[in-house]
Amino acid sequence: MKTSYVIKGLDLTPKPGKKYWKNCHREWREEFIYFMLLDRFHDNKKRHPIPYEERHCGFGNETQLSSTCGGTLSGVTSHLDYIQDLGCTALWLSPVFQNQLGSYHGYAINNYMEVDPRYGTKKDLEQLIEEAHKRDMRVFLDIVLHHSGDNWYYEGDYGCQYYNGIEFPFGGWRYDDLPQPAELRNPALYGRKGQIRNFDTYPETYEGDFCGLKAFRNDGSPEAEFIQELLTLIHCYWIREVDVDGFRLDAVKHLDEMMISRFCSSVREYAYSLGKKNFFLFGELIAGDAVHSRYMGPTLPVSRRDQNLYDGLNSVLDFQLWAMLEGVIKGKDSPERLIERYAALQQNALNRGEFGEFLVTFLDNHDQVGQSFRRRFGYEAAPEQIIAGVGFLLCALGTPCIYYGTEQGLEGHGYNDTLIRECLFNPDDDESNLLNSQSRIYKSIAKIAQFRKTSPALKFGRMFMREISSDERRFHLPECHRCTLAFSRILFDQEVLVVFNSSEAETKDECVLVDTVLNKDRKWMLPVYGIEDRIKIIHVGDEGDFSMSYVRLHLAPMQFMILKNY
Repeated sequence: MKTSYVIKGLDLTPKPGKKYWKNCHREWREEFIYFMLLDRFHDNKKRHPIPYEERHCGFGNETQLSSTCGGTLSGVTSHLDYIQDLGCTALWLSPVFQNQLGSYHGYAINNYMEVDPRYGTKKDLEQLIEEAHKRDMRVFLDIVLHHSGDNWYYEGDYGCQYYNGIEFPFGGWRYDDLPQPAELRNPALYGRKGQIRNFDTYPETYEGDFCGLKAFRNDGSPEAEFIQELLTLIHCYWIREVDVDGFRLDAVKHLDEMMISRFCSSVREYAYSLGKKNFFLFGELIAGDAVHSRYMGPTLPVSRRDQNLYDGLNSVLDFQLWAMLEGVIKGKDSPERLIERYAALQQNALNRGEFGEFLVTFLDNHDQVGQSFRRRFGYEAAPEQIIAGVGFLLCALGTPCIYYGTEQGLEGHGYNDTLIRECLFNPDDDESNLLNSQSRIYKSIAKIAQFRKTSPALKFGRMFMREISSDERRFHLPECHRCTLAFSRILFDQEVLVVFNSSEAETKDECVLVDTVLNKDRKWMLPVYGIEDRIKIIHVGDEGDFSMSYVRLHLAPMQFMILKNY
């Protein structure tokens, strides 16, 4: 018989003898996040990396990738140096709590109080976080608030579909002692309205089940308030137990915004009580900026009985940028779309401050929502394009996040999302992995990430899309496919210029504007990445009263370069 947990009386006082990691020296927007599916990163075996110069395909065929492959928490702990040497400062783990046996990804939870034994133990998780903290790395846990696993069935065990908000009869529990904690074994805590059919229709997307996973009540009822309180206590317990530094909230779009704000405020306040002042809360929210604003930052409820000010999410994943960045970097779409995206972020920041501007940015993810043909960014991409894509994230506004394996050029693709969830270790042997710190893509990303660490302008600076010219007369923003993309990050007297030739075949000679006032007494920009020589700043106009300043660059196909003023 498994342990039965009851939340009432749960001890949330600081764990005796535990010194909680405060990380007061770094803001969340300074992080470079490494996101992994725990089951796919590394197992407990002592393996060696396969040597290669460029890239490698991930391990695992479709059958293997449809079930558990064997990755563990200890496997991550043993290879933290690999992640740190890439330049990452934070680790985002897919859900670690006990899941249904048929689930490898972690999003079908049946016991919120235990680490899934396939990954290891609570002690293994605590040790992983302790070792990460020794390396000055944060650890974020992926959490699920909208639903539990498929822990019960409808009457007759039918697959009910959402229909006009009808509540269907409860059938029974699939397990004698699950879900846990024991309070979750109450049918009244679940919406029981069948599977979501239209993910963009409200209230269906709030109330319905996420595929076969069973949605909690999310309707403002006493039962919904109870489940919210329960989930808050559960996740505060895990902060206490293992000293985690933040949560990524799954499926935020399917939860009421005030529920999210209350949860975030309570969790943040509890972290404060332990001395953890920079607890980071970010969400998966596939929607426009107007919807983002409802879930992020300060919120005042409209209820007369509740006039507290709640602080919601710190940030969300920028799915809008993700949807357009692949086409721009690969020369299929005009950079105009990126320019429009950053203009929209600036507009959003007028009302929401950094909550509107600093989102978590990414090239790859484990779902590829909205794509029938799923593909990693590396699919049909040259190594130069992968480097440029990650380099763009590291240099542009936002908190960059890299999906495990992108640094090795993985190119998984197909009509099943398991095919973009490859292994970095070989399930067919006990010896090999792909954690090759000498491969070209890995080393290039590490070099750019190291510069970001030392460059305040890349972490805090304003961002300006730069005009270009091929004749030194007509300067304009990029307006065609395979154009040169250029932008600056400026902080006080520092300017960092980032330039990328998105053409796969055409060499380009381009002039790129830089800040005239900032650089009026400067003659050179120094190479940081992708170029060896310093570049002269050309000033136009009378000395001391220049009308324009620019640099003249010779760009090979797919060349990505970074310069800084001197």
